[in-house]
Amino acid sequence: MKTTNKNIVYLLLDALIVNLALGISMIVKFDAAIPFAYLEKLPFTIILTTAVSIGIYFAFGLYSMLWVYASIEELIKITLATAAGILMQIIIAAYFSMAMPISVYAVSWMLTLILVGGIRVSSRVIKRISVSNSKYPSKKRVMIVGAGEAASIIIKEIKNNKRSIYEPVIAIDDDPSKHKSHINGVPIAGGKERIVRAAAEMAVDEIIIAMPSIGKKKSADFINICKKTGCKLKVLPSVYGLVNGEVSIKKIRDVTFEDLLPRDEIDLSIDEIADYLKDKTILVTGGGGSIGSELCRQIAEYKPGRLLIFDIYENNAYDLQNELLQRYKDSLDIKVVIGSIRDRGRLSYIFSEYKPQIVFHAAAHKHVPLMEESPQEAVKNNIFGTLNLAECANLYGVLKFVQISTDKAVNPTSVMGATKRAAELIIQYMNSVSKTQYCAVRFGNVLGSNGSVIPLFKKQIEYGGPVSITHPDVTRYFMTIPEAASLVIQSGAMMKEGGEIFVLDMGEQVKIIDLAKTLITLSGLKPDIDIEIEYTGLRPGEKLYEELLISKDGVDITKNNKIFIEKARETDLESYIKVIKAYRFNGLEDYNEVIEFIKRLMPSFQVTKSLQA
Repeated sequence: MKTTNKNIVYLLLDALIVNLALGISMIVKFDAAIPFAYLEKLPFTIILTTAVSIGIYFAFGLYSMLWVYASIEELIKITLATAAGILMQIIIAAYFSMAMPISVYAVSWMLTLILVGGIRVSSRVIKRISVSNSKYPSKKRVMIVGAGEAASIIIKEIKNNKRSIYEPVIAIDDDPSKHKSHINGVPIAGGKERIVRAAAEMAVDEIIIAMPSIGKKKSADFINICKKTGCKLKVLPSVYGLVNGEVSIKKIRDVTFEDLLPRDEIDLSIDEIADYLKDKTILVTGGGGSIGSELCRQIAEYKPGRLLIFDIYENNAYDLQNELLQRYKDSLDIKVVIGSIRDRGRLSYIFSEYKPQIVFHAAAHKHVPLMEESPQEAVKNNIFGTLNLAECANLYGVLKFVQISTDKAVNPTSVMGATKRAAELIIQYMNSVSKTQYCAVRFGNVLGSNGSVIPLFKKQIEYGGPVSITHPDVTRYFMTIPEAASLVIQSGAMMKEGGEIFVLDMGEQVKIIDLAKTLITLSGLKPDIDIEIEYTGLRPGEKLYEELLISKDGVDITKNNKIFIEKARETDLESYIKVIKAYRFNGLEDYNEVIEFIKRLMPSFQVTKSLQA
């Protein structure tokens, strides 16, 4: 096993300690008058003690640990290693009839544990004291990952700012030609394989990943390695996230779970999108929500003729309006319209007054457990509201209508999923009877959206835990908000005859338990030590895993490798619409009527225990 000079010193000290402990224990046992019979055994005992102890310590990894970051886990390992060493000595010595009294071994073990553990813990204490007494006692010692132009700018800006809280002490880069050189006075220790050890040796407090052009997959690899150091992590956004490509220390932010999704940047057909959005009047329902607001931000970049933000909740819509006006000034014609898709009269007025040409429908009730408790509202909003909107789009000559759907619409086990599946069928029916082109875009969970799991976990971590997970095997598809909005807009451009259900490539499903542990770690804490994780049981309507396809025939590919089209299957759409219209104005409030209605639409839908109560 290859060891550093520091670990060789530990090895030599351990050899001295185990024999010193043995000698002291014999002196204590015999009051300094050691019988000659035991003195005769001493050479054998010294050789045995040294060889067995060092061998056991190697086996337990005591010479490959980073003791600067020693914690209770490492101390437990020392306890087990020293105990195993003593036990092995007793067994071997007894076999050769060379054993010492048991009390000698007991005292020897206690002394060994104290001394072996003490010198390792002291290395951490000494390092921290030396750092605190250094030239920059109030500055955070920083590792810069990356030694390119961006890293150079960051290091120079830190050094030129006397008030900076950072002190760059080491840099990392995978380019071998840069190793053992310096970048603006900061030594480059080596490639990513050196990150963990270099962070320990240099007593690094924070790591800044300054490689904005490497892509998300490589960035995620570096972040996962940096997580092992226990240091606070920060990142310079990708070139796509930098305004005008400007690199600055002000752009650095904390690493988030989104940064760990190993996906490359989305390749969009800019010209195709611009052709159908530029100079058009575009209506975004639910425009103040997580997906709706990001749709508005991205649509604004394509210079629409007018952008209509439609939402029932005025506060978010107002904030978004101010954000877009601040950014685009007079170059963007933006209008906030307050109302509900459940109000057919309000929708008719908006369509007749503003004449939208493109509609993105993001307004929906989406919270699964809440909709299990209030199925009436899910039906009124997600089904009847969608029908109201889709009919107005047809009546007022909208060119394209894009419905935001969800993976929970596939083989639905929840009220929310069933109502969103019904909305997909409404879209396909309207496309068959209208000149307007309709489509739906189906994807999974969106990271950081309102009501999603990540904001909940973050709050639970802030409160000191516990973090609540329904089941240890629960998995979900995840996508960032910008990713989802970009692909929704691209899907709208890819409509041919309409009626498509576009399915977005969500990557691999993520275990929620892994997500929770990552968020705890990124907060500088340890799962199940600093923050407890508890399991609460699956909620009504919740699945262990989600699906993206209803059709067993699979998907048709498109020219964008992130977007697929679910192959159509035979469905009596007209019968569905007749059922929906039959209940539309019944004022559904009675529980039994609501369930009867949903089951008529989705015969396979199973009533959950919550709804039966």
